[in-house]
Amino acid sequence: MRHALAGTALAAILLVAGTAASQTAGAPPACDAVTTAMVGLPNVVILSSALAAEDKSLPPLPPHCVVRGTANQRVGADGKPYAIGFEMRLPVNWNGRFLHQVNGGNEGVVIPALGDARNPQATGYNPALARGFAVLSGDGGHADKDPANADKGLAAGAAFGLDPQARRDYGYAADTTMAAVGKALIAKFYGVGPQHSYMFGCSNGGRHAMVTASRAPDSYDGFVAIAPGFNLPKAAVQHAWDVQSFRGVNPDIRKSFSAADMTLVAQGVLNACDRLDGLADGLVSDLRACQKSFDLASLQCAGEKTDHCLSGAQVTALKRAFAGPVNSKGEALYSDWSFDGGMGAKNWRSWKVEGIPAWDGYPVIAVQGAASLSHIFTTPPTPVAGTPTALVDFLAHFDFDRDAPKIHAKGPAMVDGRTIDYTESAMEFMTPPDVANPTLAGLTASGGKMIVVHGQSDAVFSINDTARWYEALNANSKGDAAAFARFFAVPGMSHCRGGPATDAYDALGAIVDWAEHGKAPDRIIATVSEKNDEVPLAWSKTRTRPLCVWPKLARYVGGDPERAESFDCQ
Repeated sequence: MRHALAGTALAAILLVAGTAASQTAGAPPACDAVTTAMVGLPNVVILSSALAAEDKSLPPLPPHCVVRGTANQRVGADGKPYAIGFEMRLPVNWNGRFLHQVNGGNEGVVIPALGDARNPQATGYNPALARGFAVLSGDGGHADKDPANADKGLAAGAAFGLDPQARRDYGYAADTTMAAVGKALIAKFYGVGPQHSYMFGCSNGGRHAMVTASRAPDSYDGFVAIAPGFNLPKAAVQHAWDVQSFRGVNPDIRKSFSAADMTLVAQGVLNACDRLDGLADGLVSDLRACQKSFDLASLQCAGEKTDHCLSGAQVTALKRAFAGPVNSKGEALYSDWSFDGGMGAKNWRSWKVEGIPAWDGYPVIAVQGAASLSHIFTTPPTPVAGTPTALVDFLAHFDFDRDAPKIHAKGPAMVDGRTIDYTESAMEFMTPPDVANPTLAGLTASGGKMIVVHGQSDAVFSINDTARWYEALNANSKGDAAAFARFFAVPGMSHCRGGPATDAYDALGAIVDWAEHGKAPDRIIATVSEKNDEVPLAWSKTRTRPLCVWPKLARYVGGDPERAESFDCQ
């Protein structure tokens, strides 16, 4: 089944945008004039359009038009209704730029199109809309509150995985559709198309950016991919591996590691590694050297378990989890992980161990992760009851020989009494086509740029996987990947943000400077986030650090230890 906006229909949208872009920009029309008829795009319905007055809260937002609509309404192969929901915010005083804000998780909800993708730290608390960008946000082609899925409980947000087109939309097709719709809306509204276009997202949004940079690189001038889940189906297999590893400590994974246990591990990492960059400052900058210096076994109790050491079962479980999943042949199914000083953070814990009250206190991997792996990332999909107990049980009994290969499987399957043909595997619709041997040939040909940022204490996607991807890209580029793509590691940072880290930085400003002015970022200055309550009390509230282009790291060279200028990227 071809997408409803593929082929000639998509070409028609691009023609609309191109025709309008040739006009002279004038005063934009009144917001209430933006209607389905006025926009005139095939398979696009405008649901509402209204003026949002200037908002002087922090961050202040300028007057702008909020347009909400849908594209490609249809009935899926599973008999359920689908459409790509979207919101576009068009500032009265537009700077000529377009930002496609790609969102995280299972999507299914239209996040407000502010241009920070719920990650304001990564824009330095200055979202794209506040800068004058026209910003687009979408729901990935499905609604997680669809009444038709009400009986699926906590698995409702992943139930779209039963429909092949919804899988494709979530993976990549909705991005292609919305890029064309967003640019055409801009051209219709302002009378001229965007001068520069960008894509920005974290987690699954970071994956979207990397996939689009590979599939449709000429759609945007620059991409920002933060904590990118570019191998998301493989990372979902890790969820099962973690659950089974932690059950070796306690059948109830919520009791496998206390908060004090993980703080002990984080402090052990700092004790072994903090000074490797020349300064004991609560950050592990030399991550690779740290893996050789830190020995988890050094934290094992000599006798009975106490608050000051780990049991033998805990050491075994963490070692197994951090080695990454394998099958019975010892073949790696995802990635290994690095120990870092942020592993005691609440974000790490809520993903791996426990912390979501509405889910009986289970972690994200055990509920949302299980629903995604069972419904979206395996073929045929495996409907699982949407209770915390059933979802955890699915992971606890996941077989790494029998079930893990299903992320690569495709073909017809009987689901809910229907024969449905899944023509693409999860690894095909979710990952960049060149993920195993990255070249980004199209991005280099188009002159586009990419910035990738990853926290070293990310509990969802292994920074080791991202580092290996970048190093393979660099090797395939004969050592010149930095000419078009740069990767920055953030010591101590959890998934997307948080943790004992300088986790506030302006990646959006950096990609604009690079794409438009040729200023490639050798370092990005990061600060202490005003919303991060896990910053150690001993740190200055104005601490700054340079984020360095991988594999360089910030080494202390002298001066005020709280200032970025006291560090060199070496």
